Amino acid sequence: MYNHFHHFKTNILGIKLPEKFTFPFYYEPHQLCKLAAKEVQEYLATQTDFTHNFGLKKENSSEAIGKMFGVLVVKNQQGEIGFLSAFSGMFSDNSIPVFFVPPVFHRYQKGSFYPVGEGKLNQLNLKISALKNNTDFITIQQQYQQQKQAIETELQQEKNRLKQAKKDRKQRRKEAEENLSKSELQAFLQQLQQESYNQQFYLKELTEYKRQQLAIIEKKWIFFTEKLSELKKARKELSNTLQAQLFAKYQFLNQQKETKGVVEIFKELPVKTPPAGSGDCAAPRLLQYAFAHHLQPICMAEFWWGTSPNKAIRKHQQFYPSCQSRCKPILAHMLSGIEMDENPLLKNPAKNKILTFLYEDDDLVVINKPAEFLSVPGKEITDSVATRMKAKYPNATGPLVVHRLDMSTSGILLIAKSMDIYKKLQSQFINRTVKKRYVAVLDGVLQKKSGTMNLPLRVDLDDRPRQLVCFEHGKAATTKWNVIEKKDDKTRVHFYPITGRTHQLRVHAAHSLGLNTPILGDDLYGTKAHRLHLHADYIEFEHPSTKKRMQFQVDANF
Repeated sequence: MYNHFHHFKTNILGIKLPEKFTFPFYYEPHQLCKLAAKEVQEYLATQTDFTHNFGLKKENSSEAIGKMFGVLVVKNQQGEIGFLSAFSGMFSDNSIPVFFVPPVFHRYQKGSFYPVGEGKLNQLNLKISALKNNTDFITIQQQYQQQKQAIETELQQEKNRLKQAKKDRKQRRKEAEENLSKSELQAFLQQLQQESYNQQFYLKELTEYKRQQLAIIEKKWIFFTEKLSELKKARKELSNTLQAQLFAKYQFLNQQKETKGVVEIFKELPVKTPPAGSGDCAAPRLLQYAFAHHLQPICMAEFWWGTSPNKAIRKHQQFYPSCQSRCKPILAHMLSGIEMDENPLLKNPAKNKILTFLYEDDDLVVINKPAEFLSVPGKEITDSVATRMKAKYPNATGPLVVHRLDMSTSGILLIAKSMDIYKKLQSQFINRTVKKRYVAVLDGVLQKKSGTMNLPLRVDLDDRPRQLVCFEHGKAATTKWNVIEKKDDKTRVHFYPITGRTHQLRVHAAHSLGLNTPILGDDLYGTKAHRLHLHADYIEFEHPSTKKRMQFQVDANF
């Protein structure tokens, strides 16, 4: 009955079932999920059912891309415990191996409208590409741009000449008023006026002549650009129609067998329109199959298999939470009525923790922030360095926290007691006259002793607060580093951030183009541990009032 229901190969009789279902956006995989994932990974390492380049072999590495897989431990109607498995998106051969549950909608199944629409889109793309690469179009476009630029330059030069001529006439008029008789002046002024008319007439005639010159080639250029616009418009309309047809097929069940479409789910949110790929992730596929086949969800986990994407950080065989932008709204409906583990992100991690004061005067305070302590209030948690400072110094003006540390990062923070001091300290950060140093323990051994990383960063719009390396839209981010010690397959390093981007040190450490070795305990870009091993241990700055150079250092407690 359950084609995709897998019995565990390992004896699981002694393993206690979880009392609540997994909170999918922040979790520690249950032992049953780890066993299920291990079996899926064993299958992936030996399977011959499908073709996909995961980048685990050297050949075709440039075309390789890893993929997210998911496991859902379930109980069937006979009381047996087993698991389902799914993958996100599609394999390169568009197949759906029987080992995995089917997608919510299989766009490439026989008789589907999607391949037909996709084929038409591909034809339009080919036409657009052919037109863009048409030698006549390229030649005319270049000629048009060059001629247009040349005409604009020539006309601007003529305008500049007229401006200068106007200045000259003004000077000549001034001299004439001083030296000529009244009758001579009258004749001279008429002469100047005629010169002005003649020059303006010439500019007008020149402009019209050049416009007519440009119009000849512009007509040819417009013919191509209008054709290109028509093709792009047709492509956009077809793409929107195809996407609407596709979204209509994505109807999601929950435990109560209530159905809700993806469009209906997202229309209640600020974004309104579902992101591309909504419903094609592993988690919705697993739950959809479970609810449709009367299987009780027990626990769930997702892991990455293969090489990391160019922008995001994904490590082979590592577990990851469900994505925020596509999955969170869908899973909110699908998991309705199911008792889940408490969201740990709603707990106040700073409860019972104290801030250590390193220095204080009338202008500023220097503190040592513990790990798992917000610098400023979050959306759900208000307890933070900023709120505690406001409570301690109720008469202080302006933003108190001069710079920030990630919640998970410990170390030195500067606090200003007035807006004036805040601005002066901020100016030092902006002008990069503040010297900062961090100490970190990396989860692996580095071969080099030191270096500099320049990897631009931007937020992952699909999975906040994660950051991406993006050379197109990212903000410049530079980090210098050097090795302090290597011990027990770990590397202790010093980081010297030249810029101060969100998660800069964490991404630069973990990304394949950086050190490719995540910071120990990094739950976003590495593997979770009891804490993130990153500490801001040194800072040097100029006191805004005394102008004295201040230095502070606090050793890490890891």
